[in-house]
Amino acid sequence: MKTSSFTLRLVFLLISVSCQVVVQAGNPITNISIVSRPATDKTNVNYTGNRSPLLPTAFIKLPVGSIKPQSWIGKYLELQRDGLTGHLGEISAWLDKNNNAWLTQKGDHGWEEVPYWLKGYSDLAYILNDKKMIAETQIWFEGVFRSQQSNGFFGPANISNGKPELWAQMLMLECLQSYYEHSHDARVLSLMTNYFKWEMSVPDSDFLKDYWENSRGGDNLYSVMWLYNYTGDAFLLDLMQKIHRNTADWTQPSSLPNWHNVNIAECFREPATYYMLTKDSDMLHASYNVQRLARRAFGQVPGGMFGADENARIGYIDPRQGVETCGMVEQMASDEIMLRFTGDPYWAENCEDVAFNSYPAAVMPDFKSLRYITCPNQVVSDSKNHYPSIANSGPFLSMNPFSSRCCQHNHSQGWPYYSEHLVLATPDNGAAIALYGACIANMKVADGKQITLHEETNYPFDEKTIITINTTEKVAFPLYLRIPRWTAEARIKINGLPVKAVCEAGKYIRIERTWSNKDIVELTMPMTLTMRTWQANKHSVSVNYGPLTLSLKIKENDVKKDSRTTAIDDSKWQKDADASAWPTTEIYPASSWNFALILPKGNPLKDFKITRKAWPSDNFPFTPQSSPIEVTTTGRLVPSWKTDKTGLCGVLPDEDAIKGAKEYITLIPMGAARLRISAFPNTDK
Repeated sequence: MKTSSFTLRLVFLLISVSCQVVVQAGNPITNISIVSRPATDKTNVNYTGNRSPLLPTAFIKLPVGSIKPQSWIGKYLELQRDGLTGHLGEISAWLDKNNNAWLTQKGDHGWEEVPYWLKGYSDLAYILNDKKMIAETQIWFEGVFRSQQSNGFFGPANISNGKPELWAQMLMLECLQSYYEHSHDARVLSLMTNYFKWEMSVPDSDFLKDYWENSRGGDNLYSVMWLYNYTGDAFLLDLMQKIHRNTADWTQPSSLPNWHNVNIAECFREPATYYMLTKDSDMLHASYNVQRLARRAFGQVPGGMFGADENARIGYIDPRQGVETCGMVEQMASDEIMLRFTGDPYWAENCEDVAFNSYPAAVMPDFKSLRYITCPNQVVSDSKNHYPSIANSGPFLSMNPFSSRCCQHNHSQGWPYYSEHLVLATPDNGAAIALYGACIANMKVADGKQITLHEETNYPFDEKTIITINTTEKVAFPLYLRIPRWTAEARIKINGLPVKAVCEAGKYIRIERTWSNKDIVELTMPMTLTMRTWQANKHSVSVNYGPLTLSLKIKENDVKKDSRTTAIDDSKWQKDADASAWPTTEIYPASSWNFALILPKGNPLKDFKITRKAWPSDNFPFTPQSSPIEVTTTGRLVPSWKTDKTGLCGVLPDEDAIKGAKEYITLIPMGAARLRISAFPNTDK
């Protein structure tokens, strides 16, 4: 089915004006609409969006540095700066500047790793306005500019099977886009234009033929679209078509080009990107289909991801199967892009699911080491080889700062990219909050009026979000707030007065008014306990509190090891790196983990008791000790549920497995549990 641009815009417009009511929330009159998506029939005059003939996007990202995260997200960014992300240049051999492929024409290392790391590192530098880090990024960007050849090619000249290999260039293009947002350096547009002209000159028979670049051509496609929106060069539209026809086919209805977890998380958005050009709704549907296909087969687990510890495999669907840290941050990035393309609240909710429940436990609390594979049910984090229970053969479960080299560098984008999407611009020159988090956002609305949005919240650990509008003059613009699907009876106040409008879950509330300085919007999203049953995995259940999935609180025994002796075979570090400052942490259970939940028929969650604790003084809620939310209930030990012969958490027990002693147990947010049981067997008594 092909849908015209006019029809799509009409549909979005009709959606946007439905359910409109007018309420009096103080003075002046406030117009309230409940909308499924923002309308795209207007053009934002303040920020660069899609240029004709591309379809307009529902949201527009603000330039990097416009948003300053606070509360726990701000703390996470500081931990990244002071931990592995900020110091990787001192320990990773791949980032050694001596003879680096991104700084020297005949350099011999850093091809993929430098731009993987720089994507997040540079954005982190701009968000924190860290002068030292910004100076470090500039060294690499100057190397990129120096590397461009007269034919337009830039960067390391990798040849694979006699053809140019362009995956590393795709990564660096993303870095350059952020650099341009920060600096407005015209050299970026010139370099990208000349490089894309070179890509146009490459015969299709030689273009995007290597495995990684072929799978991930959508990244190249996105960068071409980005440049077109700034320059309007018509040849870029032809290049978009060329890239799509030479990229792996992610539009298949019931299969995928490959089942590598990072490829799935990163590449499923390619058809939706192409949809921006073609307006063929089948392309958009294809991206949704890949998301659902992977989760229908391998994602019957909590945490927003799917079981593919390297590659998804038939028969390996239990929640003990994990996913790479790379896969988590790429899924978050894809969700953020799909949110901007479509406005669909689903993508915000999946992004939060991964960000709150899966990703935090993939790194140590001090952000000085990370884990290659993290699982929804994980009862050991050691350096042993768990193959074939885990697809990879090697030490892939411990927290190690030196391995694996992909996640070691690519992890850096996760929280910076998330932070950049806390506030978005809308086509009607308004502002939107689809991903909640404490921050201060400086942005333009209406016809160029400068405002500051100050969002105060400890979400997702808190039901309440307070947004203060700071402006030097009265200004009229719409403010969109996403109402999550998991909440019921969300409530809004403006300047302390209730807004008498139904906040429909799974949609946006659009508040349009003339705003004055210090106007305050207070959004309350009531959180309740809910349960999800994973029928494909022996009717196991997970329990949520709002957007947080809960896990068994397992006592963790941390054991420090020498990172040099526990890293995978291809790990490399700089000769002067102080391994003692960057140890591996192995984590072992010091309490029982093999529990089934007791869920009485009729009212299964009646015995679950929620306890709210004081907010942690260090602003970091993702440890078993600091979590501000705990839930107590009862469970029964399942004696037959043990680790398997490889030492990995055993598959879920059969539903009729013998249940043992009854005990009180405590649940904490899944993201705070580096050892965890998140998908439980259960019994009704």
